[in-house]
Amino acid sequence: MRIKIDRFVVAIIVVIAIAYFFPQWGVASSPVPLDLISAIGIALIFFFYGLKLSPQKLKAGLGNFKLHLLVQACTFLIFPLLVLLFRPLLQNETHEILWLSFFFLAALPSTVSSSVVMVSIAKGNIPAAIFNASISGILGIIITPLWMGLFIDDMQSDFDFTQIYTKLVVQILLPVILGMLLQRFLGGFVQKHSKKLTLFDKSIILLIIYKSFAESFSDGLFASVSWLDLLLIWGGVLSLFAVVFWLTGSIAKWLHFSIEDQITAQFCGTKKSLVHGTVFSKIIFTGMPGLGLVLLPLMLFHASQIMIISAVASRFARRVTEQEVL
Repeated sequence: MRIKIDRFVVAIIVVIAIAYFFPQWGVASSPVPLDLISAIGIALIFFFYGLKLSPQKLKAGLGNFKLHLLVQACTFLIFPLLVLLFRPLLQNETHEILWLSFFFLAALPSTVSSSVVMVSIAKGNIPAAIFNASISGILGIIITPLWMGLFIDDMQSDFDFTQIYTKLVVQILLPVILGMLLQRFLGGFVQKHSKKLTLFDKSIILLIIYKSFAESFSDGLFASVSWLDLLLIWGGVLSLFAVVFWLTGSIAKWLHFSIEDQITAQFCGTKKSLVHGTVFSKIIFTGMPGLGLVLLPLMLFHASQIMIISAVASRFARRVTEQEVL
């Protein structure tokens, strides 16, 4: 079973290394207006995301309500509840921040492009994957802040739902809606330049990651995180993924889903979006120290989910092919 190393994961590692050795460009006193650049970039990312949301493809995936409910329940309910089980074990402020970073990961929506691509490779239900991945990103704008507001309030006195939802609407929801309205006119442009737009998306995400880690390194927030701690965090990330992947598959079998729907449920219901995570973190955790630490489990999860799902996609594809032959 061959595991491919995603180049974007390598780019993330390189950017974190640059932030470690050259943090001065990402701190508040930097002459480079990274906040403004990233804010404009975020709006454009979600504008192009709206352009990609074809109403016809979304309608094609509407029918299978059991599948949709399972995917969204895994994404926004099972994930957070699993992490919530460990909250009573917290003993100090460091544990609180690490737990909060895991809970933030758990409360995020699913990915869009990678979910659909992997479901396609595994020969799953592609229309349903497109529908669930797209809807998940929109639902996350509402649900993720609600989950986080239950616990950030204790640590951050200026947590304000009105301000957060205003930023989310202006920077994310309005660009998505505008993109959807213009989809019939500019949809062809997005398809033609999809690779360049993907590169733009990833560049903005890398910029946000650089700034987050530069500030954290500058403030010495990773001084207390050892290599053993890092391995333990990664172990927690892998365990969380494995449990949800198993639960999703088990529930799908119990509901007598077809193999194609089982694939879609497991691939879409276990993914978490690095794009939404980096964007949401800038808005939800405004003014809160340790943003780099908050993003750490998400980035480890992103790398893990790509490698694991890539490895199992071909095995799932063989199962579908064997059933078709039978």
